Amino acid sequence: TWRVWAIYMVLAANLSEEQALKQPCPSCGATQLCNCSSMGLDFIPSGLTSKITTLNLAHNRIKHIRSQDLQQTVNLRVLLLQSNEISSIDEDSFRSLGKLELLDMSNNNLAHLSPAWFGHLVSLQHLHLHGNSYRDLGESSPFSSLRNLSSLHLGNWWFSTIRQRNFEGIELLDKFWIEGGNLSQYEPGSLKSIKTINHMIINIRSIKVFSAIFRDLLHSVIWLEVREIKLEIEKTSLVQNSTLPFRIRKLTFKDASFTDKYISHIIVLLKKITSLQELEAIDCVLEGKGDWNIHEIVSSGQSSVEKVSVINIMILDFHLFLDLDGMESQINKLKALTIASSRVFMVPCKLAKHFSSLLYLDFHDNLLVNNRLDETICKDAWPSLQTLNLSQNSLKSLKQTASSVTRLPELINLDISQNNFGEIPDVCEWPETLKYLNLSSTQIPKLTACIPPTLEVLDVSANNLREFGLQLPFLKELYLTKNQLRTLPGAAPIPNLVAMSIRRNNLNGFSREEYVCDSPLAVRGEQVGAVHLSLMECHRNLIVSLICVLVFLVILVLVALGYKYHAVWYLRMTWAWLQAKRKPKRAPPKDICYDAFVSYSENDSEWVENIMVRELEQACPPFRLCLHKRDFVPGKWIVDNIIDSIEKSHKTLFVLSEHFVQSEWCKYELDFSHFRLFDENNDAAILVLLEPIQSKAIPKRFCKLRKIMNTKTYLEWPLEEEQQQRFWENLKGALKS
Repeated sequence: TWRVWAIYMVLAANLSEEQALKQPCPSCGATQLCNCSSMGLDFIPSGLTSKITTLNLAHNRIKHIRSQDLQQTVNLRVLLLQSNEISSIDEDSFRSLGKLELLDMSNNNLAHLSPAWFGHLVSLQHLHLHGNSYRDLGESSPFSSLRNLSSLHLGNWWFSTIRQRNFEGIELLDKFWIEGGNLSQYEPGSLKSIKTINHMIINIRSIKVFSAIFRDLLHSVIWLEVREIKLEIEKTSLVQNSTLPFRIRKLTFKDASFTDKYISHIIVLLKKITSLQELEAIDCVLEGKGDWNIHEIVSSGQSSVEKVSVINIMILDFHLFLDLDGMESQINKLKALTIASSRVFMVPCKLAKHFSSLLYLDFHDNLLVNNRLDETICKDAWPSLQTLNLSQNSLKSLKQTASSVTRLPELINLDISQNNFGEIPDVCEWPETLKYLNLSSTQIPKLTACIPPTLEVLDVSANNLREFGLQLPFLKELYLTKNQLRTLPGAAPIPNLVAMSIRRNNLNGFSREEYVCDSPLAVRGEQVGAVHLSLMECHRNLIVSLICVLVFLVILVLVALGYKYHAVWYLRMTWAWLQAKRKPKRAPPKDICYDAFVSYSENDSEWVENIMVRELEQACPPFRLCLHKRDFVPGKWIVDNIIDSIEKSHKTLFVLSEHFVQSEWCKYELDFSHFRLFDENNDAAILVLLEPIQSKAIPKRFCKLRKIMNTKTYLEWPLEEEQQQRFWENLKGALKS
């Protein structure tokens, strides 16, 4: 078995088709979950039984699904086939999968979709077909028998056509995603057969196709998310020839591009959709400076939208953005507004005063400073506001911030976390209605009477606090995580406290008379001062930590000893030996694929690949050599590949050199440990000495290599050109023997 052990760095050729079909997936035993992902499989493995409910074959090289492959998996609920190379499926391949609920065939090579594939999948709920190469869905509907389908994801870069009958049979979808970046043909009415779609995502670039699809979805979709579109002016109305009532409530644009002219146009068009309540723009680009057609917008009447979210919008000339003077009449019905991560530094006072119905305002992750905040929250601005988020801005003064928000008479919730205040004044003015205050990560060193006594929730986590002594009679929740507190807060000043988070502090004491024990159960309810616990009960974490440290030190010592005495090397070779024992000593002649397998150092690759390979493979008749760079496909574990590779080679040719031994063996034991297991009585090895090797340069643990070099004839590469022809004749003779 020396040839099996001989080469530890070589990757083997793939299993033959016959072997692959007979070899089952190791994890598909008696369990219900069968995970065969990322195993380099070319076929669906055999031996799949009715016990399996989940089969994961993702990230393999499967090209074809045959009718008998899944015949026995009658209880399968989940089948994952994504990221393979599937290009063909027998029409009755899924006929036994009547209980299947999820099928993922995304990112394959399917050039068409056949209705016959899905005809028996009566329980299917989730279907993923995106990332293939089909250009359309055919003349009819591939999904007509999928009556229980709730989510569908289809489309790809080449997907270009949707026809009228493509979605017949589908009446309700919870989520529908079409990747149609190059969708250019859409037959009107194609999506009208779907009566209800809770959330639809469509990647689309054609404004003409988008308009046609939008009109078909007005009566079915509840939340429409449009991605990657470049919105430009189009004369046609989005609701042309559409009748009330509409169902769409939320419209999201993501990764879209707008111009000033289209902003004006879309605002006017969307007003006609009376069911629309929420509008979002995420990761979009505005190519303009707010120069909108205010007259056109105002004259078109009021909008039904109550919630607007603008997140991470890129305004190329944001410093030139206009103040939207004249838009006041269009904002007085808004109830929630989010403008986040968009470099906003102020809202004009005149505009802010007309947000008369706004209850929720989120300005987190912007460029607000105290002076601009004072103008943004001017007198009579935001009169109904109850929740304000100013986190992650550039506010520096807590006193000025408190003074600004005092002008909000209805304010209940205030988040000013992640602003670098650094200091806290002794006294502040706050709205009398304030109940929630988030001051986490604001670099305040202490707490003073600046904190309003009306609070029910206070978060001062991640600061530099060393003590807490505030009188907060209404406080119910207190968050003190990641500070430097040494004692727990006293219970008397916060009598209504229900929850307190105080993790990651430096606690070493607290008022024993004010607290009772919660655990262990044996002492629950007793005063802390009256309870005495053992060392193990009190310092369990410390003792466990010490044990872990000791175990770590022992492992460290064992690793060091193992490294010094090459324990890992011996363990690997033992495993290689066990693997080899399971294989026959010689492969049948029909399985021999190569005349010789070549093992060589990377430093000698120029001689091997440019001189030796050329000489042998261009001989008459030519020799077939196996080289790892050219012939091997990685994927299986290296020892298994070695075993199969050597068994399929008639001879094994070793090219030895000084740096082969001295450099590579010293640094990469895995690359050359195979030499240790030579069997000197076997004549299948051919040794080529590229240059003289000193015996003392070979590591002692490779004793068999020393012995073989002393007892076995080997070929030496001559430097003289007149002797090289004899060398090649001898080498060819050895390969033929």
